[in-house]
Amino acid sequence: MPRRKAADRTGPVKTRSRSGCKECRASRVRCDTKKPVCTRCWEKGLSCSTNLVLKWESEFISRGMAFGRAGVWNKARPGITQPASRSPPSSPASLSPDDVREWCPVPTVRPWGFINSGISTFERPDQVNVSLNEPGTVVSVVGTSGGPISRSMAADSPWPMSHGHHVLDMRELVAGFNLAPAPSASLFPGISKLGHTELFEYYLQQVCPRTTPSKTLSSPFASVILPFCLSASPTLFKAIQALGACHWSRFDPSYSAVGLRFKSDALRDLRRRFSCEGSVVCSTDPELLVIMMMLCLYEIVDKCDQQWTIHLKGAKELIHLRRQQATTLSQPSTTLDPVSAFAEHFFAFQDVMGRTACGEEVSFGTDYWKADEQRVDLWMGCSPELVSILSTITEMSRTRRQLTSDAARMAFSLRAASLEHQLEVLVQDVGDGDDETLASVAEAKRLAAVLYLHCALYGASPVTPLVVTYVRQILQLVSDLLDRGSLATATWPVFVAAVELDPAHDEIWSGPEIASGRPIVLRALAALGESTISNIARTRAVIVQVWQSRDLDLVKGLPSMDCNDWEWYVAPISTAMSLA
Repeated sequence: MPRRKAADRTGPVKTRSRSGCKECRASRVRCDTKKPVCTRCWEKGLSCSTNLVLKWESEFISRGMAFGRAGVWNKARPGITQPASRSPPSSPASLSPDDVREWCPVPTVRPWGFINSGISTFERPDQVNVSLNEPGTVVSVVGTSGGPISRSMAADSPWPMSHGHHVLDMRELVAGFNLAPAPSASLFPGISKLGHTELFEYYLQQVCPRTTPSKTLSSPFASVILPFCLSASPTLFKAIQALGACHWSRFDPSYSAVGLRFKSDALRDLRRRFSCEGSVVCSTDPELLVIMMMLCLYEIVDKCDQQWTIHLKGAKELIHLRRQQATTLSQPSTTLDPVSAFAEHFFAFQDVMGRTACGEEVSFGTDYWKADEQRVDLWMGCSPELVSILSTITEMSRTRRQLTSDAARMAFSLRAASLEHQLEVLVQDVGDGDDETLASVAEAKRLAAVLYLHCALYGASPVTPLVVTYVRQILQLVSDLLDRGSLATATWPVFVAAVELDPAHDEIWSGPEIASGRPIVLRALAALGESTISNIARTRAVIVQVWQSRDLDLVKGLPSMDCNDWEWYVAPISTAMSLA
């Protein structure tokens, strides 16, 4: 029977689908393209899949074939498709208004925005890989002329002022000693004998300003320590130069070996003094505490591992011996000299802030702090009263799971409520200077303390509404400090807010631009790496590890925990952290 002409056909014309499945195309039948399985494959029990074939225009042109619908029908030879002549693309001026499209803005990509991970991230989630969070390139310190400062320039020209901080003039410090004006290195004859006098200048001009958020007041590392150095032994200068070289090596790796040599010499001298004079005699000399403080900072800047806690524990023993001697001789503790008092606060503050992360046993108790002292310390960036409350919160978090009776649990709840009220009404005085930056850092630490209390004592988590509120408030303050260009001593509030970010909802605020929590934290960590002497690589590694653990649990489901959120995600990987 002859085929009917197209004009005689009735009903819709059946055509092959361009997106038909592989089985229907192989059988040359029409596919209804239903998803996830087409009707024919479902009825026959076949595996329905679609092959994606990529076609390249350049390949078709090289073979003299039309690409897609680029061919035209030649009426002279019906049924033959010939490639169309390629016309140049229209210029933007020739486009009609309907053809103009508005593209979304491309966000700026920053190097600090990448979170690295390796196989160890999944195989050993209990270990933090700091190397993945180290800066990928060596940062150059920018001089006043706009170019990087080289090693040869350091001894001949003054260091640039970092982040607008006030650099204290050495002649201001020693004005009371009736010394003639001279370069700072010449005021200390012992430095010239040791060599590398530029390291002492670096400590003065670059390390000291990075130890306080204030832009108007000098750091105690300069105002307290440097006058004491006028009568110090060469061992203290070695320790200071070791710290300066270690921090400088972050920008110039050639100073790493120099810092290691000065550190080894200082440690050797320190051991010799302990061996010859004994611990009891050494405990009365404040210089040894300052040397140990510099060596402790060296280890924090270098790797921030267990090594820095060795100096902390050694200092604790010296301070304990000195206090025992004072009790035996009936000397009041209020007669402590400024250098010893600053050294004690340094080690006690390092202990308190580090233990907030891991919850380990206390080394320096609350007797090192005045519970009613509201004046903000320039180095700590908060009041001693706040530090005393933090120490109490950490100790209570250690005893929380040991409560066995209803009376003990009731007393615990009352004590926690009292601490919460103290934090809510806490006033931190920045003094006559009315330093806005210092006040903002102190307020960020107060808010972080409230957040820490709810997580450590009440078992709050990132999805708790109160936690969400405080995280947003802290990161808003951090964002403001970033805009001002000063984040020194703000490591702890950034850490607390970062580890309690809700991975599913980390939007901080919305408006013309939506701000998310993780980019703000990563930007803050990058700024802290340049404006502080803390080991930010270790801090960032712990934060990223917490984020990755929370992200994995979003996929796998929340684990069954016999502890609170902070003890599950943060404490196990935060041993020996320095958050001061």
